[in-house]
Formats: sequence, C-alpha cells, structure tokens
Amino acid sequence: MTLGPQRIVCLSAETVDTLYRLGAADRVVGISGFTVYPPEARRQKPRVSAYTSAQIDRVLALQPDLVLGFSDLQADLLAALMRAGVAVHGFNQRTVAGILDSVHTLGALVAAPEAAQALVEELEGLMATVRAQAPSQRPRVYFEEWMDPMICGIEWVSELIELAGGTDVFAERARAPAASARVVSEAEVLAAAPEWIVASWCGRRCRPEHIMQRPGWSHLPAVQSGQVCEIKSADILQPGPMAIERGLMQLAARFAGV
Repeated sequence: MTLGPQRIVCLSAETVDTLYRLGAADRVVGISGFTVYPPEARRQKPRVSAYTSAQIDRVLALQPDLVLGFSDLQADLLAALMRAGVAVHGFNQRTVAGILDSVHTLGALVAAPEAAQALVEELEGLMATVRAQAPSQRPRVYFEEWMDPMICGIEWVSELIELAGGTDVFAERARAPAASARVVSEAEVLAAAPEWIVASWCGRRCRPEHIMQRPGWSHLPAVQSGQVCEIKSADILQPGPMAIERGLMQLAARFAGV
C-alpha cells in the first residue's frame, strides 16, 4: 500500500527537487515558477505560484492532499490555503543541518525514509570531501544576496562559505532570521575588505562588473584581484540539495582557484 499524500503542490522550488530525488515525482501536481531543478519538472508540471503569491484557485483546482511552502514570507499564503481546507506544511530551514532535516521530513511525508537517508548521506559525504580539501589560507568573503539595499547571505550560505574554506565577513549578521537584519552598508563592506565578493541576487541576474564599478570599491582586495563572481540563485539560495551540490561546489572551486 502506498502511503502519504498522493497530490502535492510545491510552492518552494527546493521541495520539487527533493521529491523528484526521492522517487515521488508522480505525486507533484503543481510547482513554483522559480523551479529550475530538475529541468523536467518545468516541462511536466503546471506552475501555480511565484514566491510570495500564488493563484489560489489554480492550486485548489489541482485538488492537493498537501501543499508545501517555505519561510515566514509564505505564511499568509499557507494560511489562506489552510482556511480553504487544504493541508499544508511550512518549512523554515535556515542552516545546512536544517536542509538535511528537511530531506528527512519530506522522506517521511512520502513514505521514502530510506531514499531520504541515502540522499542525506550523499550530501554529507560531499561536504566532508569539500571540508577536507579546503585551502589553508581562508579568504575573507562578502556574499551579496541583494543589491538595493545590500543584503548579506543567509545562514546556510554563510555555513557553505566556511565549509568551502572561506571566512564570511558577516557571519554574525547571517544568523539573523529576517532579511531586514542582514542589510549592510557600503561602509561596512569597505571596512571588511573582502578578498572575494560572491553575488547571488534572488531571481535576478547579477553582473560582477557592475559591482566592481561601484564608487569607492576599486580599493577592495576582491576588486583589485578580479575575484568578484556570481552564483545563480537557484544554485545556492534555495535551501535544498542543490545548495550543497552546486552552491558549495562552486564556492569551493572559486576559493581553490579552479
């Protein structure tokens, strides 16, 4: 007998990716418009939501047994679906450990605990390998999640920077639960003197040369050495396996000079 919800709508992209990996692709009946991985999901499933908004009627028309969301920014949306009689689960992972826990939770929800455990072990092995190969000279890193206002990286990104061999110059700020508490000033960035600047703007393309041309930034070590780069937001700002498989690996390659 198959257990767990049979019709799942994912309002967050990382849940789509994880469910596909757990062998539950057939249960996914609707996805977020921000879904990138796996590529076939965009071809196979209807897109019913942005990030903080969704077409409630379209979600309800899919007759979901469960709707999955992420973070306090989707709380009102999930509440509206609950009032419409839909079962929901809101994830709120902010750390690498939280990402791994979310995989276990999804595995439990779709009765695939063994597949979830195997995926977690694979991700843990990847992290252990990266940690063992990290450079001994740890570059100072400024991660920019948004540009106006400037927002530094969230906690799991800060942890990935450390795993890859860097030192997040705003590590303390990264632990703040709200994005508003992670706003940084140009003066703070200049004072931190990062040796790497990594930008990943939520859903928007970043041009590193524009960062390098900011007034007063030409004296930053990262700018002088040309160590300013973009990592696509789908690769690091969605708190699922891809943040480790792609985000962490790209950070490690950059810091190692590959």
